[in-house]
Amino acid sequence: MGKDLKGRELGKGIVQRKDGRYYARFTRKNGERMGDYFNTPKLAKEWLEDKRYEDKHGIVPQIKEMTVDDWFHYWMENIVFHLSPNTRRNYAERYIINIQPVIGKMDISKVRPMDCQCILKKMHDTYAGGTIAQTYIALGTMFRSAVMNDIISKHPLDGVRYTKPLRPPSDIHFLTVEEQQVFMNTARRSHNYFAYSLILETGLRTGELIGLTFDCVDLKSRTLKVEKTLEYRHKFKYWRAGAPKTKSSYRTIPLTDRAYQILKELFDNRLTRKEAPELSQVLEYEDRLTGETKTLNMKDLVFVNFRTGMPNKNSSYDTHIYKLCDECGLDYFCMHALRHTFATRAIEYGVQPKVLMQLLGHASIKTTMDKYVHNTTESLEKGIKTFSDASNKLIAV
Repeated sequence: MGKDLKGRELGKGIVQRKDGRYYARFTRKNGERMGDYFNTPKLAKEWLEDKRYEDKHGIVPQIKEMTVDDWFHYWMENIVFHLSPNTRRNYAERYIINIQPVIGKMDISKVRPMDCQCILKKMHDTYAGGTIAQTYIALGTMFRSAVMNDIISKHPLDGVRYTKPLRPPSDIHFLTVEEQQVFMNTARRSHNYFAYSLILETGLRTGELIGLTFDCVDLKSRTLKVEKTLEYRHKFKYWRAGAPKTKSSYRTIPLTDRAYQILKELFDNRLTRKEAPELSQVLEYEDRLTGETKTLNMKDLVFVNFRTGMPNKNSSYDTHIYKLCDECGLDYFCMHALRHTFATRAIEYGVQPKVLMQLLGHASIKTTMDKYVHNTTESLEKGIKTFSDASNKLIAV
């Protein structure tokens, strides 16, 4: 049974959130979950009763001459509402920017493969292959759901393809050993030095670094747990906590000596750092593994900007890296390139790909090998020297 903030029963499937709104949730017979927010418990109960009636009588809400816009909004609010915020955001961006202008006002039953192909063709000259692929996935997922719910009889993306290739792994930026040394020597004088160093020692994603809290750092066992992320939503101007990228992204990382020293120093000095009033926020997010509501106490964040008393935004880290690159003469790279660099160094130092996969939080060894493992000139020379030494010993025998 759900309860309101004063502990009063609201009935099964309804709870009151900390912001005062009421959340109603319902699972259909086919396992499809849906939910929505309401300003009053009465509206939440009415919505829940409607969904139960529709499910009992096999009714799928229909809109006369349903447009693609109509279906997209219903799909986002009632079918894929439980997906991660980043996934939903990607769907919404690709729909609003690329899909809606072409087919948004069309009757969904009249959309044909040529209309979908037109969307991808318009993107070919101005968008990267990865963005086109995201649009293709958004289209496919949205229309597949429409077929499954008898909104349309045939998938309009059947036979549609895009030709622009994804960015090859060789285009992914990472630092050579010399570039890493030059960059870190320059960064040593900056207040972000520990943040850059920790990524190079652990391979954390930027959102994982920003959302890292001291309760996830065990200095006694010398480990770091990844179980949440934090990002700043520029459009809406607020901080949002979230679960890690995938279920495989939940992980415990053993600390190197350098990582341990960094985290211990930050922990020892946490009571003397500047903290903005906004740091008193406690943010809620849904745990991807359990579905439970978890919290992130911003006062417990490991990394806080020395000047503002708030966490650094992802874009702020990138901007600072560009300034350091100007100072030391390196080509620009973003914060995520440090994660690529960690993976590259790990392979060069002999870390097994299967181990690296777990350290990075990948679900597939193919992702690790294809995206993060690169053959550098140094690694090739080291490899051929190792082979040559072993070969010479055989000849000598």
